[in-house]
Amino acid sequence: MDDVVVVGAGPVGLWLAAELRLGGASVTVIEPRLAPDPHSKALTLHPRTIEVLDSRGVATAFVAEGVAIPNGHFAGLEDRMDFKVLDTPFPFTLALPQIRTEELFEDRARELGAIIRRGRRVAALHDQGVVLDDGEIVRARFVVGCDGAGSTVRQAAGIGFPGTDATAWGWLGDVVLDSPPDGGFASVTSPQGGLMMVPMPGGVHRIVGSDPDSLQEGRPGELTLAELRARVMDITGSDFGMRDPLWLSRFGNAARQASAYRRGRILLAGDAAHMHFPAGGVGLNVGVQDAMNLGWKLAAVATGRAGEDLLDTYETERRPIGADLLAHTQAQTALTMAYSADGQALRGVLSGLIATVPELSRHLAERLSGLDVDYGTGRRAPDLRFADGSRLFELLRRGRHVLLDLAGGTTGHDVPDDAVRVTAELAATEERAGWSTLRTALIRPDGHLAWSRS
Repeated sequence: MDDVVVVGAGPVGLWLAAELRLGGASVTVIEPRLAPDPHSKALTLHPRTIEVLDSRGVATAFVAEGVAIPNGHFAGLEDRMDFKVLDTPFPFTLALPQIRTEELFEDRARELGAIIRRGRRVAALHDQGVVLDDGEIVRARFVVGCDGAGSTVRQAAGIGFPGTDATAWGWLGDVVLDSPPDGGFASVTSPQGGLMMVPMPGGVHRIVGSDPDSLQEGRPGELTLAELRARVMDITGSDFGMRDPLWLSRFGNAARQASAYRRGRILLAGDAAHMHFPAGGVGLNVGVQDAMNLGWKLAAVATGRAGEDLLDTYETERRPIGADLLAHTQAQTALTMAYSADGQALRGVLSGLIATVPELSRHLAERLSGLDVDYGTGRRAPDLRFADGSRLFELLRRGRHVLLDLAGGTTGHDVPDDAVRVTAELAATEERAGWSTLRTALIRPDGHLAWSRS
């Protein structure tokens, strides 16, 4: 019997499997697809996600392969948020196809010893695991549904998924452009609609947008290249020489959140726990951070290092983040699709505020990037630099708590037995407010502060 069965080998399930193995838990991942989906729904890795990768020593490959974009948008407004002001070693987003993210995550999960069974589908839950579609029982103490918005695990567990149905639709095309815009990027909004173009590896561009015709409850028919070309022409006056589509799709603004993230030994993460319009490209990132929060906790419980009450903190910490995600993306959706004259005026005013009010721009950037997440007692710890040249994210790579003794012999209470204990001196250049006066701090495996002493 495994400690955990993870259902779904998307980015969330694969990263969770790796975290569970890092924490010493045995894990099997069940996935119906024989290979990662070649159509990459997600394209963006935000700064906090890259920090997560760095805190496990695997960020280099992602940064090397992705296209770094030093700013971000709120609802496609013309004036973009400057990420260079963010307190992070990674002040940019990375454009990297989801298929490549999945491949890299799967490599890590397998290297750490996770078992990944592809071509198998979960049909039902079992009191000792899950039942596959051929009747095989895969036994495990815990089951985590990372199987998307239509989650079999969530439905089988009887966990509700309340929310709103789609009332508007976006469209997406991964195409070759013979005459791409200058720099490869474009962001255009007008009463005719709005779109963004982003270069992808392999000489392909992603065009994603919406228009007044998108405001309808029923799902439109399948998107064709001719329709995509016509819509892009209406908005920009050019089709940029588009041809050879690799993927054409539509997506709606349905917004739902699971009524519980945990029911006994069943847990949910990622899209199985929350679905929303992909405004700002945050979905994959929030899901990976769900997994980061859950992984160390579930591993500690499964291996007997903590009681099951620790799992309750997963829901109390992450469910509010999911609710905020829905509110944030719904606000962006409303603003994105404000095509009337009044709506365009509102967009212009808000865009100007982002350009002229640095505090607003920074607040939105921190919220979009995931750097502002605070669990009450557990705000994110920055990548502190120490006098010996080391830094905090490096110390987190074992997936254990890190006890920082910054005062030479000071210790704190409530320190796990397997914590990495470090006596260090902050670098002379380390001037972050609130950190220079600390004597001791315990950093959780997910990079959030557990407690501190001044």
